[in-house]
Amino acid sequence: MSSSDTQHRVCFQLQVKPELIPEYRRRHAAVWPDMLLALKSTGWNNYSIFLRDDGLLIGYFETASLAAAQAGMAATEVNARWQAEMGDFFVALDGAPDTGFLPLTEIFNLEDQLDSLAAASAAPTERSTT
Repeated sequence: MSSSDTQHRVCFQLQVKPELIPEYRRRHAAVWPDMLLALKSTGWNNYSIFLRDDGLLIGYFETASLAAAQAGMAATEVNARWQAEMGDFFVALDGAPDTGFLPLTEIFNLEDQLDSLAAASAAPTERSTT
């Protein structure tokens, strides 16, 4: 995989207003088909949203470039409609939901550490010749 194909993991947090959780769940049970296709075509891969009962929302996706994925969606008509409808669901949102989220820093990934372990064990070791 070339460096341009590298997928970066993006995790983010939002807070759904407690009284709107049932409606938020309903809307995400059947996202508009054109929104789904726009997300995929602009680089939002392996995208999942997790919602706690108190409204804590954690989103996750993989993309070659967060900035490019956000710019790609910003250029679509369907995203403007979706963001307009979703904005009122969130507490203390600074901007549209797809750009105003709080990014979380990844501190552990099993596959990355296993890959590093495998690379280290496969690396030739220098032996003393004395």
